[in-house]
Amino acid sequence: MKKQLSMVGFVLAGCLLLAHNSLAQKQSARVEESPVAADSQSATGKTPDRAAAYYHFALAHMYEEQVATYGRSELANKAIEEYRAAIDADPTSPYLTSGLAELYAKTGRIRDAVVEAQDIIKKSPNNLEARRLLGRIYLRSLGDMQAGSGSESVLKLAIEQYEQIVRLQPDSMDDHLLLGRLYRLNNDLQKAENEFKIAVKLQPDSEEAITTLAYLYNELGDTARAAQVLSSVPSAGRSAKLYSALGYTYEQQKQYKGAIEAYRHAIEMDRDNLDAIRGLAQNLLNDGQVDAALEQYKVIADANPEDAQTYVRIAEIYRKQGKFDLALDSLKKAESMVQDSVEVPYNIAAIYQAQGRYDEAIPIMRDLLKKSEKPEGKYSNGEKSNRAVFLERLGTIYRDQGNNASANEVFREIVALGGDENIERGYQQIIDTWREAKEWQKATDAAKEAVQKLPTSRDLKMVLASQQADIGDADKALKDVRAMLKGDSDDRQVYIALAQMNTRLRRFSDAEQALDKAEQLSTKADDKEYVWFLRGSTFEREKRYPEAEEQFKKVLASDPEHASTLNYLGYMLADQNTKLDEALGYIKKAVDLDPANGAYLDSLGWAYFRMGKYEQAEDNLLKASQKINTDPTVHDHLGDLYQKTGRLKLAATHWERALNEWNRTVSAEIDSVQLAQVQKKLDSAKMKLAKEEGAKQ
Repeated sequence: MKKQLSMVGFVLAGCLLLAHNSLAQKQSARVEESPVAADSQSATGKTPDRAAAYYHFALAHMYEEQVATYGRSELANKAIEEYRAAIDADPTSPYLTSGLAELYAKTGRIRDAVVEAQDIIKKSPNNLEARRLLGRIYLRSLGDMQAGSGSESVLKLAIEQYEQIVRLQPDSMDDHLLLGRLYRLNNDLQKAENEFKIAVKLQPDSEEAITTLAYLYNELGDTARAAQVLSSVPSAGRSAKLYSALGYTYEQQKQYKGAIEAYRHAIEMDRDNLDAIRGLAQNLLNDGQVDAALEQYKVIADANPEDAQTYVRIAEIYRKQGKFDLALDSLKKAESMVQDSVEVPYNIAAIYQAQGRYDEAIPIMRDLLKKSEKPEGKYSNGEKSNRAVFLERLGTIYRDQGNNASANEVFREIVALGGDENIERGYQQIIDTWREAKEWQKATDAAKEAVQKLPTSRDLKMVLASQQADIGDADKALKDVRAMLKGDSDDRQVYIALAQMNTRLRRFSDAEQALDKAEQLSTKADDKEYVWFLRGSTFEREKRYPEAEEQFKKVLASDPEHASTLNYLGYMLADQNTKLDEALGYIKKAVDLDPANGAYLDSLGWAYFRMGKYEQAEDNLLKASQKINTDPTVHDHLGDLYQKTGRLKLAATHWERALNEWNRTVSAEIDSVQLAQVQKKLDSAKMKLAKEEGAKQ
């Protein structure tokens, strides 16, 4: 949904620039060439009249220059006539025929230019100028065409010409770079890499060649090689462009501090480089330096007040900080600049949702869906993807509003879009909706329906098994999931599912074994972090708090902005009434990262309660109850708060609500010790209230 230059546009822009540079070099050299060929006779046996050919060529060249100056069509016609007269005087001259073809191209007679150039190549396959002309024509045509409307055949024609060009002139760095970009456009990445490497070899100090090769490696996911290519240039020889490419590479590696340093170097060398400032802002944001990121985005907005995308990014920061009014102000500015944007109203709806302004958010999403609607439901893959995003947002708004029927109706529209990804996405939301409503059988029925709809989906089968385990058929469910193991790297997700199911079933030893297997198959940092997080939560449920804390801190050492871990660790410490200042710090950071998260707000309220700061505790616990009103733990916490502050009747009301919510849930989600404690507190409160009532009588 972002309005930005597409990869196709980026590649073509580079191709056209390289073609232009190459043409300029060749034209400067052409001045020294003779306008006629070496001594020879035409196919008719006529001896070439070089003097006449040169005379008509000179006139043609004069008219051609006048065309460039005045743009008059009759001058172009005269130039063409003189070229034809020159060719008639010397039909053997490839230079004259190339010149005529060039003139056709310059004056917009593309078909004539192509025919003329093809005729030259037919007679003289090694005519470099004719091939360059054809190559440039095909490049321009690609730039003018829409993807899919015959562009593939034109791309192949362009590739064919530039393959011959590099054969005829193998020492041109620009041509190898251009051919590599065409291969990239054709998704022939191995050939693209080879051409980029040749370009670097021909001109090792070319930042264009080096950065292009590095960006290809980044696209392939080989960020280590990208960094190696860029780092091969000594610091003293690095330009702003190269530092920007290095910053992007570090960003892909999630080395945000390295990216920040690289982008700062780029800005020092080119203070007007707004792209580098954007890169710096994004990586400051990635690194959790929210205020510093905001300052950089403000710099961009001051330099370019019409940059709507910058206001969207500023709004994103304000939204994450919970400053919803400021976020809306920024989005309104962006909206006034790009009335046809879908990203801006989508983000406005997201903020309204976070504020609980559901009646304002729903019409916005309905309008986006109406505008993107196609007759008879015929959507491209990209249009389906966008539509699924819109539907998902609308469905979650209805769910937050408590309108589960409308939510699931919308989620079924995602399923109806078709495609495995949309089917899984839609059903997962339907299942989650029923789970949040504590309609466990309906959630299980939806999972069964999903598997019937998409029987090849292993993920949906695991969701179904998890549902079945929750409602009492644990052994069969675990057996079904274990049967999905194949002995390869794909088993990681199966072991994760087994660990989560066994943890909920309190089969902790089996859960730990599954997590050990999952960690062995985890190669990415994110994957390892998730295993550590799950192991920490398993240890916490086993009351093995020091070991749980160790796992959570491993996650935070790898990713200090891991909000779920910050919240879990902070809550665990607060619940144990230990390290309260440290606990509060973790939870506050989690809330800063996700200020509308009801679970995080509950943790914050509970930490304040443990610290005896009851006013702040009540403020956050009430906010949490508005977000997750069916969570029994929130009501239990409110009960404790009201008891502590002398409002026993309110306390009893919330403890009773907590018990009711637990009675509606499955055993996997109930802590029997906590449940017994709440029952005891409620019974005691009722007895005390009854005595107080009796004393009044």
